[in-house]
Amino acid sequence: MAEASTIKRAQTAVLMMDDQHDIVSNVEASSPGLLDRAASVLSAARRAGGPVIYVVVRFRPGHPEVSARNKIFSGMQAAGRLAEGSPGAEIHDRVRPQANEVIVTKRRVGAFSTTDMETVLRAHNVTHLVLLGIATSGVVLSTVRWAADADYELTVVEDGCADADAEVHCVLTQKVFPRQAAVVSAQDVIQALGA
Repeated sequence: MAEASTIKRAQTAVLMMDDQHDIVSNVEASSPGLLDRAASVLSAARRAGGPVIYVVVRFRPGHPEVSARNKIFSGMQAAGRLAEGSPGAEIHDRVRPQANEVIVTKRRVGAFSTTDMETVLRAHNVTHLVLLGIATSGVVLSTVRWAADADYELTVVEDGCADADAEVHCVLTQKVFPRQAAVVSAQDVIQALGA
């Protein structure tokens, strides 16, 4: 696996995943500095000139994409969470995208399922993904698995991800992800992008 120091800037995209108000609120208290670290990685990626791609989960009014059989999303449907246009579905102000940055909308957990992510990455000749997001056990895990199967080089920013369950975050970042990705700190990525 590539370490942060081997990031090839021209072929790397930073994926900022599910940092939306309703989702950030689930981990904000237990993950101090999360958005500050993410914002620093975003700034470094922008200075390096590589694409920054945002991934959000949003549903149409009434959540027509959600089946009653879907344990995760049926609860959101009942609560009316993450509906398009709602304040809770918006990307957190601290890590807001710039006007030229792509926002990929998904209707499921992973960044690739139900999206045009592959098309966007091919258009930018991306072969390496740097992943940040909430939750580690949700969008990050699903995206690591899919992207690894699609032969992308992967870097997970350990302190740029968070989960409501700290133990699950630790198991994934220390034991599961290293099998398919480099797991590094935000500072490591910032230094590599600036090299």
